[in-house]
Amino acid sequence: MVGQNEDGRTVFAQPLAQGVDPRVLAHDLGYATVHPLDAVRNGGGVIEIRFLVRPLSGEPRPQQAERGRDPRIDPDSTGPVEVRQRVAAYALVTSSRGLLATEFSDRTSVPGRWGFPGGGIDDHEQPAAAVLREVAEETQQTVSLGGLVEVQTSHWVGRSPRGTVEDYHAVRLVYEATCPHPTPPVVVDVGGTTESARWVPLHAWRTLAWTAGWRQILRARLPAL
Repeated sequence: MVGQNEDGRTVFAQPLAQGVDPRVLAHDLGYATVHPLDAVRNGGGVIEIRFLVRPLSGEPRPQQAERGRDPRIDPDSTGPVEVRQRVAAYALVTSSRGLLATEFSDRTSVPGRWGFPGGGIDDHEQPAAAVLREVAEETQQTVSLGGLVEVQTSHWVGRSPRGTVEDYHAVRLVYEATCPHPTPPVVVDVGGTTESARWVPLHAWRTLAWTAGWRQILRARLPAL
């Protein structure tokens, strides 16, 4: 994570530890985050997430969410738990047809719930390129990518699609995007974590069963759209 002030000067560059929210990291270093700037993979292969930051002026420390746990998982009796931090890229896509939504498959812990198209970033792939690829694979839509608007994290212990038990820290890069020529969505990557996709009218977005994280972003971002 990289903090940059209004003059464009880097004021800190620190690894994001397992389970830590970027806003908490910035606060502990003496800064408040204003908004994300971008995310790029540097020459060493590390993904750097840059934030515009400012010195603290009495702001309380952001609340660090506790690590969740699937109640069906007992870490004390499952053997080794894999510690995994995953940076993934997603897009909040709008068009004349509305909002592009994807349904989670039964390979996930939330089958039947809805979210944004996107997913993991391949080795040596730039985050912006990853989100364009993922949108095409999950919905067969070609989009025009805007800026990075949210960096969301969550942390829990649960079973992965591979069947292993993970201490999992998800770092989600959320971009805004538009689709100039929307078509009926088609899931190209069949058998993955996406069951289906659809366009939803903006005024009717609440009719879908979104996961808590995506619902939070929609409440914040849709009024501006």
